Amino acid sequence: MSVVKVIEVLSNSSKSWEDATQKGILKAGESIQGIKSAFVQSHSVTVNKNKIKEYRVNLKISFVVK
Repeated sequence: MSVVKVIEVLSNSSKSWEDATQKGILKAGESIQGIKSAFVQSHSVTVNKNKIKEYRVNLKISFVVK
C-alpha cells in the first residue's frame, strides 16, 4: 500500500501559466522526491497599465511518502 501526501504550492511567471506551473514543480522537486502529479487549482494574473504583468498558479502537488 502506498501513502500519498498532497502539498499546496503557489508559483508565478512573467511568461505563462504553463511556465509558472513548471517552475512550481521544479522548485518543489528540489526538496521532495517521487512527485506523481500536480493539479492546477486556480489561475490568476496581476495587471499593470492594462497589460498582464505576472501569471500565477495555485498547485496541489502529490508525492509518495516513503
